[in-house]
Amino acid sequence: MKKPILFLLATTLPLPFAAAPLRAQSIATPPAGPPLQGDAPTPANEEEVTFAADTLTYDDNAEIVTATGNVRMMRQGDRLRADKVQWNQKTGVVRAEGNVAVVNSGNDTLYGDSVELTDSLRDGVIQNLLLVLNDGGRLAAVHGVRRNEVTTLDKAVYTPCAVLDSKGCPKEPIWKISAVRVVHDPAKHRISYDGARISFLGTPILWLPGLSHPDGSGGGGSGLLLPDVKYSRTNGAELGLPYYFQLAPNRDLTITPHVYSKVLPAIEAQYRALTGNGAWQAAGMLTYSSRFAATTGTTPAPDGNRDIRGYIDANGRFQLDPYWTLSGSIRGTSDRTFLRRYDISRDDRLRNQIQAERITPNSYLSIKGWAVQTLRTNDKQGQQPIALPAIDYRLRLTDPWVGGTFTVQANSLALIRTAGQDTQRAFAAVQWDMRRYTPLGQEFTLTGYARGDIYHTDQVGQTSTIVYRGDPGWTPRGIAAVAADMRWPFVGEFLGGSQRITPRVQIVASPKTRNLSIPNEDARAIDLEDSNLFALNRFSGYDRWEDGSRITYGAEWAVDLPGISFNTVIGQSYRLSNKSTLLPVGTGLSDRLSDIVGRTTIKYGRFLELTHRFRLDKDNFAVRRNEIDATIGTQRTYATIGYLKLNRDIAATIEDLRDREEVRLGARIQIARYWSVFGSTVIDLTGRREDPLTLSDGYQPIRHRLGILYDDDCIELGVTWRREYDAIGDARRGNTFLLRLALKNLGR
Repeated sequence: MKKPILFLLATTLPLPFAAAPLRAQSIATPPAGPPLQGDAPTPANEEEVTFAADTLTYDDNAEIVTATGNVRMMRQGDRLRADKVQWNQKTGVVRAEGNVAVVNSGNDTLYGDSVELTDSLRDGVIQNLLLVLNDGGRLAAVHGVRRNEVTTLDKAVYTPCAVLDSKGCPKEPIWKISAVRVVHDPAKHRISYDGARISFLGTPILWLPGLSHPDGSGGGGSGLLLPDVKYSRTNGAELGLPYYFQLAPNRDLTITPHVYSKVLPAIEAQYRALTGNGAWQAAGMLTYSSRFAATTGTTPAPDGNRDIRGYIDANGRFQLDPYWTLSGSIRGTSDRTFLRRYDISRDDRLRNQIQAERITPNSYLSIKGWAVQTLRTNDKQGQQPIALPAIDYRLRLTDPWVGGTFTVQANSLALIRTAGQDTQRAFAAVQWDMRRYTPLGQEFTLTGYARGDIYHTDQVGQTSTIVYRGDPGWTPRGIAAVAADMRWPFVGEFLGGSQRITPRVQIVASPKTRNLSIPNEDARAIDLEDSNLFALNRFSGYDRWEDGSRITYGAEWAVDLPGISFNTVIGQSYRLSNKSTLLPVGTGLSDRLSDIVGRTTIKYGRFLELTHRFRLDKDNFAVRRNEIDATIGTQRTYATIGYLKLNRDIAATIEDLRDREEVRLGARIQIARYWSVFGSTVIDLTGRREDPLTLSDGYQPIRHRLGILYDDDCIELGVTWRREYDAIGDARRGNTFLLRLALKNLGR
C-alpha cells in the first residue's frame, strides 16, 4: 500500500463508488499542477517539517508563522504547495489556503481549496478536495476529515477511467462509484460506504447501501465478488454470485451459489490455505438434478432420474525439507457428464495421485500412487488401473576408471483393476555413458545398458487386445544394449549470420529380448518421430524393448540471422538384421528401413513461430504424419494454427494407435484502440479413410468460440458465444453465452 498523504490515507486507495458530479470541485481538471520540491530544504529527519516561501512573517505574541507566495513544505517525502500557509505554534494547527496541492511519496497528488492540519501533518480537515492517483484514478469529495488515522469523506466520487477526451475537454467517465459518506479505518483494513452506487456512462445501474470492502493493505477481506453471468441451452440463464471469506491472512473460503432458469440451483465452494512449507486448495460443487447415461445422442431421456450430483477437485504441494517434497491431487465427479453439463471441464479422465519425491544433485526418488476415473463414453471403469505403489529411484555415479558416468535405476509398479488384468513389475538397471571430443570437433558418446525385470500378471483374459496380455504368472526378463553415437558440427557464416550443419550417426545393438511374454501396460502408443529417432529404446515405456541391431543417421541444420532463426532435423534408421519385429505395421519401424522423420522450426522475432513435424513413407514418400503448430502476429493481434494428420494405416485392433485428422484455429484481432474480436475452433477431419471405425464424415466440428472484448485502463467488458457439437447424456450440444464485466482498480 502507498503511504498516506497527510491525513488522507484512505484517499490513496482505489475507492469503489461514484456519486453525482460535485459542484465544488471538478473530478476532471485540477486547479494547478502538482508541487515541486523547489527551494524547500530536505528534512534532516522523519519528524522535521521544512518550508520555503516568497514572504515569511512571524507574530511573536501570537506565535504564528505566516508564509505567503509560492509556499513549499516537506515532511517524510510528502510535499505541499499553497498560496498561503499559517502555522500556529501554540495550537499546533497548520492552515493552507489557495491552490493547495500535496504530493505523497507514492506520487499521488491531492488538490483542495483549504486544508487545516495538525503540525504533524497527519490529522486535519480539507474542503473541496480532488485526489489524482498515480495509477490514473481520481477521487473528489466536498469535505474530508482525518482523526486518529480514521478518514471520513463526505459526498465522494471515485473513478479510474479517463475524464478528458482526446481534445482535453471534460467527459463523463465510463464508470464511477459514489457515496454519501466514505469511512476508511486502517486498523480494520476496511473501507465502508453509506448510500453507495455505481454509474455506467452517467446512469446509475447498481445501488449498494451499507457496502464495505478491504482496503488492500491487510491482504484482503471478506465481501462479494463480481458475479458470473452466462446462458446455455442445457441449463438456461445462469447467475453465480461468489462471496469471499478471509478466514486468516493465509486461509480463505469462497462460496458461490449458482441459480439457473432451467434446472435447480447449485452451490460451489473453494478453500485455500498457505502453510509454512506449502499450499493446498480444495474445491467442489453440489446440486440435485437429472442424471442420464453417458451415451451419445441429441436428446436425453425424460426427467425423472434425479439424484445428488457434484464434483471435488483438491491439490496441494509441500516442501518438507530441502530434499523431500510431498504433493497430491484428488479429482472426482458423481457421473460422466456432470463436468461438461455445468461447463466446469472438458477432461475425459480424472487422475488422482499422491507422490513423495526426494531430489539431490545426484539422485532422485519418487514414491507415487494414482487412480483414474474415466469419463469416456465407452470405457469401463473397472478396466481403469490403480497404481499402488509406483516407485522409481535413480542414482548418478562418476566412473572412476575411464571417466564416464553410471546411472543406476530401480523401479517397481503394481497395477490393480476391479474388473480387469492385474500386473506387478520390478526391475533394476544400470547405464554407462562416456562422452569425448576429437581434435576435429567430433562428439562421440558410448553407452552401455543392462536391466533385469520380473513381472507377475493374472486375469489376462479380460484384456481385449491380445498383444498386450503377456503370459499369466511370473515372468523374468533380461535386457542389454550397447550404442555408439557420433555428431560432427560444422559452423560458419551465412547471409550475415551463422549456420551450423551437424551430421549424426548412431549404432545400437541389443540381443533378442523377451517381449510378448510380458504384459504391456505403458508402451502401447509408439510412433517414430524426431524426438525418439535416436533413443536407445523407441517404445514409450518400460514394458516393451526394441531389440536387434540398427544404424540411425540424420542431420541438423541451424541458421541464426538477425531477428530470424531456422532449425531443421531429418533422419532415418536401418535395421541390420532381417528378423521379424514386434513393432506394428504403420509405426514407421516395422520394416528394416524405417520411414523418414523430421522437424522444422522457424522463428521471426516475436511475430512468427512455426513448427512442422512430418513422417514420410520410405517407399512412396506418402505423408504418414503431418503436424503444424504456428503462432503469427503481435501481442494484440495474432493467430494460432494447429493441424495434425496421422495416416499410418495401423490395424484397428491396436486401439492406442488410431489415425486421425484435426485442425485447431484461434485468433484475436484488435479492431480499435480498446476493441478486439477473438475466436477459436476445433474441427475433426477424420474420415473412414483414416479410421475405419470412426462415425465422423470427415468434417465434424467439435467446438466453436467467438467473442468481442472492450478493454481499457478502467473496465473490461466482453461477450463470448460458444457452441458445443458433442452430445453426451445430459451434456447436450448447443450454444453458451458468457458475459464478462470487470471494473479495474476496484478494491484491489
